[in-house]
Amino acid sequence: MSKVVLGFIILAVIFGFWGVSRYNKLVHLDQAVQAQWSQVENVYQRRADLVPNLVETVKGAAKFEKDTFTAVTEARAKVGQVQGGATSPNDPASVQKFADAQQQLSTALSRLMVVVERYPDLKATQAFRDLQVQLEGAENRIAVERMRFVQTAQAFNTVRNTFPSNIIAGMFGSRFAEKAYFKAQSGAETAPKVQF
Repeated sequence: MSKVVLGFIILAVIFGFWGVSRYNKLVHLDQAVQAQWSQVENVYQRRADLVPNLVETVKGAAKFEKDTFTAVTEARAKVGQVQGGATSPNDPASVQKFADAQQQLSTALSRLMVVVERYPDLKATQAFRDLQVQLEGAENRIAVERMRFVQTAQAFNTVRNTFPSNIIAGMFGSRFAEKAYFKAQSGAETAPKVQF
């Protein structure tokens, strides 16, 4: 066997090992993104599960606030429809639809808290305070898990888009598509005005 042929075989073996290594790295990072996305959905589901209990607790004290309860119930149902559908971190439109539905629920919950302010006795009940603490904890978990998802997606996208991994990612098309990020809601850059 000539030295040239042997050199090509050695280069092919090296390239093969390199390609397998890059592919496995992309698979590992892709799975990390998928797992973190599942955790984001998990904490949003926890919040959605708390909402009916919160609404029922408030309903007992505020019977005539029907519009607010309807808005919360409809927003929670919409969140359930989006979560029940195929939400993929590979699809920016899917992530945006998910985030929009969650934002509608957040807005409805804010309206519910305004109703609560009108009923001081309600805020004093242990059941309401417990639910409020759980909901606050859920909101904090959501912020943390969204941050972790963005970090995990960023790690994947960085490896995916750098040379030479981009060659391997390109060979497998949508298998290693760039991951979508959560984006701030419109208007989030403006601080709310507080007036007394």
